[in-house]
Parts: sequence; C-alpha cells; structure tokens
Amino acid sequence: MKSDTEILVISGMSGAGKSTIAHTLEDLGWYVVDNLPPALLENLIDLVNVSMKRIAIVIDVRGRAFFNDLTKSLALLADQGVSRKILFVDAADEVLVRRFESTRRPHPLQGSDRVLDGIAKERERLREVKDSADLVIDSTSLNIHQLEKKINEYFTEDSNADLRVNILSFGYKYGIPIDADLVVDCRFIANPHWNPQLRPLTGLDKAVSSEILKSENVQDFLSKYQALFETMAIGFIGEGRRYLTLAIGCTGGKHRSVAITEELVAKLTAGSKLSNYKIETKGLHRDLGREI
Repeated sequence: MKSDTEILVISGMSGAGKSTIAHTLEDLGWYVVDNLPPALLENLIDLVNVSMKRIAIVIDVRGRAFFNDLTKSLALLADQGVSRKILFVDAADEVLVRRFESTRRPHPLQGSDRVLDGIAKERERLREVKDSADLVIDSTSLNIHQLEKKINEYFTEDSNADLRVNILSFGYKYGIPIDADLVVDCRFIANPHWNPQLRPLTGLDKAVSSEILKSENVQDFLSKYQALFETMAIGFIGEGRRYLTLAIGCTGGKHRSVAITEELVAKLTAGSKLSNYKIETKGLHRDLGREI
C-alpha cells in the first residue's frame, strides 16, 4: 500500500444522502466503491490500481452482518499507516421518514415494523461509527444540489488547508445542528429582538452587530474563546482532523449567533496562534431568514 493513498469511508443513515456524496466524489476523480462488505476493505485496497490515490468506499447497513467488521477493518488500516477518514452523513428522523415515504421504499432494517423503527435500529448500530467520524454532515435542510456543493467545498483538490472550520450560527428553538463538533451558547448576551428598532434586522446588519459586540462581557468572551479554540485547533490538527464545525447558538438564530459567528470568523482568520498553519474558516447561518 502506498503511503500517499487516501481512503475515505462514507457511512451514515439510510436516506441521508450517501449516494449523492458518492456520485459527487466520482465527479471529483475519486475511485468509488458502493456497498462494500467491510471485511473486504483490505482486499480491495490491495487490488486497486497503483495510480489511484483517492478511494471512497460506501459502507452501510445494507452489508448486514458484514457491517460488524467495519471497526476491525479500519483499525487494521490504521495499523498499516494508511491515511483513512470517515465521513458520516446524517439527517433528522422526520426528514428521513419523509424521504422514504416519497420514494415508497422500505427502510433496510424496518422488517414488518414502521420506517421509524428501522431508523431507530440503524442509529443504534451506527452510533460507534458516528462517534469516530472525522466529518459529520447534516443533510436535514439540504437538497441534492446543496449537498453536492458542500461535498465539493470539502473535497476539491485545490485546497491544502491543515484545518477547515465551518462556524455555523443556529437557533436553539430549531434544534442543535447534528453535525456540530463544538457548541457555544451566546444567549448570555442581551437579545436585540426586544429592541423594536433592531428586531427586523439581523446580525449581519451593522447596527445589530455593533450593539451585540459592545454588550457587557462579549469582548472578554470572544478573546478567551478565541484563545481556547486556537489551542484546541492545534491539537485537532495534530490528531489528523481536517474538518471542524463550530456551532454558535442563540434563541432564534437571527441576531446574536449571527453577529458572534461573523466576528469569530474574522478573529480566527487572523489568529496569531494559528499563523503557522493554513486554516480555512467559513461562516454559515443555518436559520437566518426563518420566522422568529
């Protein structure tokens, strides 16, 4: 096995978008194998043409009993020094149910039960894989084209970043993002929603962001969290992590979390502790535009 071969294992919930991810990676030049029994992982890699440096393997519960071999097979690859990453794609239960109902296909684990029962069984079976994933993508609010765009952003070859950081604002009333690696609660900041002049605006507006950033303890919080995050980021890089999602939450995801997200993007982009690394930082706003 060549040391520069990159292995990406794609797993996750049925109906969450694994096929879309596989097709997108194929378009990016990856050699993709769908529904491979984990026990055959080593054999496949040994047989792959030596010119193929990027191999993506879709492994999920369709492999039935073979799925139990995944952890063992991944451990063997690690022992051999093979660079391998795990991508886990997830979605909210209600969204998965709707997707199965729209296609009129049964869930692979539901048997004679409901689709939701099959989803619950699958979540339990995949728990360990998700916990060990290098990248978790939440496709709950993504259509096919948006998921394709996200995969392109993560896996285009022209990026040699040591770490890609997505800072994602969200509203707690809509749920914590499934794909968050770290979550920060900024509901300690005075809420501009209660100011009639600021309520119709968002955290992207200067009037709102200025009000939030001058609030009591906010600058102290930003400075301390930046220092903490940069220390953690260096550790993540040392552990081989390349992707990180930092979720910033407020009540509705319109004012405080948006402004804090934008400010953290600016601060981390210019972070002094990370000057020796290439960090790509991007701000995203999941719930901006929803009715509050």
